[in-house]
Amino acid sequence: MTIYFYSTREEPYGCFSNFSAHGFELDGCWWSTSEHYFQAQKFITTDPDWFEQVKAVESPMKAANMGRSRQHPMRADWEAIKDQVMYQAVLAKFTGNSEIQKILLNTDEEEIIEKALGDYYWGCGKDGSGQNKLGQILMRVRAEIKQGKA
Repeated sequence: MTIYFYSTREEPYGCFSNFSAHGFELDGCWWSTSEHYFQAQKFITTDPDWFEQVKAVESPMKAANMGRSRQHPMRADWEAIKDQVMYQAVLAKFTGNSEIQKILLNTDEEEIIEKALGDYYWGCGKDGSGQNKLGQILMRVRAEIKQGKA
């Protein structure tokens, strides 16, 4: 059985969303969501003030919108490192929150797919041909936790 997720309101897999309110510590800072971490990293070296504002904004949706703004200079290496940044955020989120780690581990070996119809990179896209990078990262984190590598 394939596990699909998207909204934080979908039980029990809403916690797989980057918008889920499962905070964690990473890089010496507290992050309220993995979306905050991911979006802020775009500006850590280019606009420290904007980085701090994205980090502190009250909702993951606002962090996402701020991170998508091109009115602030984004780090030049973003395309090369964005998958690793997402992996670090997801790993910290699931190793730092035992209740959602159990949900992830209970998916056994099932395929996990982000059903983001408008996103062909992180999700499956409208026609299912997307790369599902977030789902792949979740499955990698699951395997590493099971193997004791995380």
